[in-house]
Amino acid sequence: MSSGPGAASAPATDPHDSPPTSDAPPRKSSMFSSLKVRNYRLFFMGQVVSNIGTWMQRIAQDWLVLSLTGSSAAVGITTALQFLPMLLFGLYGGVLVDRLRKRPALLVTQTSMALTAIALAVLTLTGHVQVWHVYVAAFAVGLATVVDNPARQSFVSELVGPGQLQNAVSLNSANFQSARLVGPAVAGLLITGVGTGYAFLFNGLSFIAPLTGLLLMRARELHVVERAPRGKGQLREGVRYVTGRPELIWPIVLVGFVGTFAFNFPVYLSAFADDVFHAGAGAYSMFNTLMAVGSVAGALLAARRGTARLRLLIVAAIAFGALEILAATTPTLWMFALLMVPLGLFGMTVNVTTNTSIQMSTDPAMRGRVMALYMMVFLGGSPVGAPIVGWVTDTYGARVGLAAGGAVAVLAAAVIGLVLARVGDLRLSVGWHRGYPSVRFVPRERREELAPAA
Repeated sequence: MSSGPGAASAPATDPHDSPPTSDAPPRKSSMFSSLKVRNYRLFFMGQVVSNIGTWMQRIAQDWLVLSLTGSSAAVGITTALQFLPMLLFGLYGGVLVDRLRKRPALLVTQTSMALTAIALAVLTLTGHVQVWHVYVAAFAVGLATVVDNPARQSFVSELVGPGQLQNAVSLNSANFQSARLVGPAVAGLLITGVGTGYAFLFNGLSFIAPLTGLLLMRARELHVVERAPRGKGQLREGVRYVTGRPELIWPIVLVGFVGTFAFNFPVYLSAFADDVFHAGAGAYSMFNTLMAVGSVAGALLAARRGTARLRLLIVAAIAFGALEILAATTPTLWMFALLMVPLGLFGMTVNVTTNTSIQMSTDPAMRGRVMALYMMVFLGGSPVGAPIVGWVTDTYGARVGLAAGGAVAVLAAAVIGLVLARVGDLRLSVGWHRGYPSVRFVPRERREELAPAA
C-alpha cells in the first residue's frame, strides 16, 4: 500500500535488508535531538507528568485492592482485567487507529483515562469505594489503552518524521522508565501520608499536561500520513501484511517469546527476594530500582544510535537471556542485584530496537494495525506467561525458573537470527575487524555460472 504524497515515514524495507551488513559505523545522533522538534517536545513534556501519575496509580490500585480484600488473587484479577481488552480487541484498535487522525484520537483516550482516575479518587476519598469499582476502572483503562497505545506509538512518527524516529522512541522509553523511579516513591509517600485516593487524584490531574501539549501542537508541522479508508477485511489485511514480511513477523515473534517467558520479573524478583535471599520487600524494591536504572541507560544509549538494526536486536536478546541464566546462578544478594542494571539495559535495547525497526519497516497506512499487533504480543505476553513461569518457579525453585526464562530468550533469538540470515541470504563470518574479534553476518558470495564456450 502506498504511503501517499506527503507521507513522511520510511517505506517498508526489503526483507533482504533486514539484518544490515554494511561495514560503515551506524550514524550517531545527539541524545536529545528529537526534542528540538516543537511538537515532539510538547508531547514529551506531557508524558513526563502523565507517566509519573500512571506509575502512582499502578501502586495505589494494587494497594487499595489488597487493603479491601486481603487477597493477592484479587490483585491479579485487577491486573488481568486491565490487560484483557488489549488481548481481546487489540487488533481492532489498530484498525481504528489507521482510520482515525491520531491527535483527536489521543485527546479522547487520554480524557477518558483522566476521568476514570478522578472517579476512582472521588469514590476512595469519600469512603464509598468497593473492589468492583476498581475492577471496572481497570477494565475501562484497558479499553482506552486498546486505541491509546497504538495511537501514541504511531503518532511519534508524525511528530518527528523518519529521521528522528529512533531517537524519539528511545526518549519515550527513557521517559517511561524514569517515571518508574519517581512514581512509586511518590505514591508510597501519598498512600502512607494521606491515603490512596490522592494518588488516583494526582494521576487524573496529571493528564492535563499531555492534553495541553496535544492542543498546543501545530498541525501544519505534523508529518501527515495517508489514513486507511473504511472498508471490509482490514483486520485480515493487517495480519497478512505482517506475516508476509520477515522483517516484521520475526521480531514480533521474538518479543512474544521474550515477553512471555523472560520478562516476568514480578514473579522472578519477588521469589529471589523472598525465597532465595530471604531479604523481604526491601530487596524486591531495590531489584526493581536497579533494573529501572539500567533501562533508562539502555534507552538513552539507544537514543544516540541513528539506526535500529535487527542484528542488534538478536545480539541484545541473546545477551539478555544469558544474563538471566548468569543471575540465576549468583550465590549472593549483591551479585544478583548488580546484574539487574545490565539486565535492564539489554531488556530496554530489545524493546526499543524492536519498536523502532517495526515502525521504520511499516507502511504508514498500516502502522496502527502493525503496532497494535506488536503491543498485543508485548503487553499480553507477561499475563499469559506468568502462570507458567510461576508454576515452574514454585515447583522447581526461583533459580530454575529464571534460568529457564533466560534459556527460552537465548534459544528464540538464536533461531530467529538464523531465520533472518537465511531470508537475507547471509552467512556467519568469524574473524577480525579493525583490530577486534568480529562475529557477524555477511552476504554470501554468489558465484556466477560461466556459460559454456561456443
